[in-house]
Amino acid sequence: MPERSTPSPSASAAKYIFVTGGVTSSLGKGIISASLAKLLQARGFRVTIQKFDPYINIDPGTLNPYEHGECYVTDDGAETDLDLGHYERFLNTPTSQANNVTTGRIYDTVIRREREGAFLGKTVQVVPHITDEIKRRMLLLGQNGQFDVVITEIGGCIGDIESLPFVEAVRQLRWELADSDSLVIHLTLLPYLKAAGELKTKPTQHSVRDLREAGLQPDILVCRSEHPIPMEMRRKIALFCNVKINSVIESLDADSIYSVPLLMRKEGLDERVIKRLKLTGGATNPDLEAWKDFLGKLKNPTEEVTIALVGKYVELPDAYKSINEAFVHAGAANECKVTLRSIQSEHITPGNVAELLHGVDGVLVAPGFGERGFEGKINAVRYVRENNIPFFGICLGMQVAVVEFARHVLALQDANSTEMDALTPNPVIAMMEEQKNITQKGGTMRLGAYACDLKRGSRAAKAYGRNHISERHRHRYEFNNQYLEQFEAAGLVASGTNPDTGLVEVIELPNHPWFVAGQFHPELKSTVETPHPLFSRFVRAAIQHRKG
Repeated sequence: MPERSTPSPSASAAKYIFVTGGVTSSLGKGIISASLAKLLQARGFRVTIQKFDPYINIDPGTLNPYEHGECYVTDDGAETDLDLGHYERFLNTPTSQANNVTTGRIYDTVIRREREGAFLGKTVQVVPHITDEIKRRMLLLGQNGQFDVVITEIGGCIGDIESLPFVEAVRQLRWELADSDSLVIHLTLLPYLKAAGELKTKPTQHSVRDLREAGLQPDILVCRSEHPIPMEMRRKIALFCNVKINSVIESLDADSIYSVPLLMRKEGLDERVIKRLKLTGGATNPDLEAWKDFLGKLKNPTEEVTIALVGKYVELPDAYKSINEAFVHAGAANECKVTLRSIQSEHITPGNVAELLHGVDGVLVAPGFGERGFEGKINAVRYVRENNIPFFGICLGMQVAVVEFARHVLALQDANSTEMDALTPNPVIAMMEEQKNITQKGGTMRLGAYACDLKRGSRAAKAYGRNHISERHRHRYEFNNQYLEQFEAAGLVASGTNPDTGLVEVIELPNHPWFVAGQFHPELKSTVETPHPLFSRFVRAAIQHRKG
């Protein structure tokens, strides 16, 4: 048997946790990873989480939301998996490009290096070249001295052909690292057969068998279940899956994803991890008081509002995941239950808009790309503007508000965005000149964090409590400043602008109860600990509207 290789000191500076999944997708690897990270963070450890996705796309930037849910954007402009949103919302710390890696990015890097002659004429193979690049990226965040623990979530299920190189890379890393420097958590399912009246362990046994055939022995099993797992069944799972009985962790369906850290704490997941990794220096018990306070407000609201979410991807909840969660945070901050009424923008007409929006206390017009549903959003914005219903527009939602105002207040009846009508004579939303010659998808977009100066005394400035902010962007078209004087003369104020380019970032109507829209995506920076101020103020305005 070959000797175990010795990892470099930088490679072992952090501890590494690998989270895999089996039996079925959508079991919640991201939530389990984020919950464990929260528990370790609450003990004082510095933790980060990364997601390795097995699909061939370089990133999710060109994927339809119906395919993969929302595309989450980081401060550094990376278009990433939506699980990174969970990581940030739980940990209240930003992620980056390094936190999300796809098969496509791995192969792209290796092929580029091969073309540059980096492999000295050798045959480039999955092992060692692809797996070496995967391992390099898995260790990257642990080498800068900023983190004590790096949690790596492996996308997909054990047994998927796409995941094999990632599983092999983890196998090699476990062989290279010291025994106490890494562990594997395997998330699996215990299905309940109603006819038999019992949970079944066989799918879990098969999933662990597949994992072991790939060379990985899990240290901890997290078993998703609709019913409590009897101790006798835990013993059976431990015996047949070769893990300690106290490393069989029960993960029951929760009333909220934000309850999962407390459930995992009750099961002792963090204690098992700390003992297995020999982590030292952390607090004896996690400090979860702020988290519990948030949950208390979330579960015991004193107010209730209904918000219409107007978008083109409303059939898939994950398409607007960060918006949904931002309302959870803002609702708790206001001790208010926020009920979202999803409305397909394609279905909204001048004739039915009043009926569709009847009884709502606020309307959010969601982001999106393309012409489908655009006119329906115009109808929704006109209705809330004319009827003094609180309005919040995000990205395309802001652009819709600009076009609507141009058509019905400025009387520019043919006003439009050049995204929807390239030949419109009044392009109030348009692509900037420097963008027009870029042809690569994504290349014309503003991506990542940009500065914004807010007008003193504006609704936006009062919400933030400051005049200089930074927000994340993901869009291609901009407010056309040639029309700015016309808009402001008619009462629509550009209350936020980029200090370097002068591009309009926020618009609002001062004489409206709440009519604010931003070119950026505020939902991406809302977390449990810091609910986004624009969402919080919007919910507050909805409460006031409900009370009349």
